[in-house]
Amino acid sequence: FFKILHSFMGSKQTEVPTPEPDFDAPWRPVTWSEDTKGQMLNTVKNFQLRAADVTELKILLHGPIGAGKSTFVNSINSVLQGRNTSIALADSTAGPSQSFTLKLKHYRLKKNEPGSFYPFVLSDIMGLEPEDSRGVHTEDMIKILQGHINDGYAFNPLSPIAETDPKYMSNPGLKDRVHCLVSVLPADKISLIPDEAIKKMRDVRKKASELGIPQVVIMPMVDKACPLAKQDLSKIYNSKKIKEK
Repeated sequence: FFKILHSFMGSKQTEVPTPEPDFDAPWRPVTWSEDTKGQMLNTVKNFQLRAADVTELKILLHGPIGAGKSTFVNSINSVLQGRNTSIALADSTAGPSQSFTLKLKHYRLKKNEPGSFYPFVLSDIMGLEPEDSRGVHTEDMIKILQGHINDGYAFNPLSPIAETDPKYMSNPGLKDRVHCLVSVLPADKISLIPDEAIKKMRDVRKKASELGIPQVVIMPMVDKACPLAKQDLSKIYNSKKIKEK
């Protein structure tokens, strides 16, 4: 999904002169061609699971408040649908110190055929905050990884989910667990993220590693962090600022 999103965003043109790149050659090779984008998109659209006991992959997004998790969900869906969509509510009016997402939400992405969905789910959660009494609780995130928490659970920053909660699943199977953890870190605010919030992310990533869950880190908002990327996204891997992030 992540290469596809980069490629589609990189197709935008601008008449404003592009700043000189920091590196003559990109430090990460990427093919920015229509054929490559089409091949990657077809790979995702034709993706099928082979495990009989798992009908969809659960991809969990986590990160600090305002990282752009909900916006990322919308971007992925927009690429797959071929048009702008907004299935995940994202709101900046809540301010930089308040998460707009308050519940665990599984987003199933529709295919062209009526009643048909892609075999993967994007799961959005409440943002991380440094204080223990605010934001999503670390224990809740670990329970989500293990498959103990069902869709629609309303997070309580003061305490993790109780085993008596209606949204708690006592004996989750492989299909209920998270199959990929995506850490979302905004490029323009990485240096401003409190150490306590970073520690929470590391604790969750460590647990995911122990559980054998694959992990990916994405960095949105590169256009706000680097003038070169803002003017020409295809030059993102020629940027020293982005590499240093």
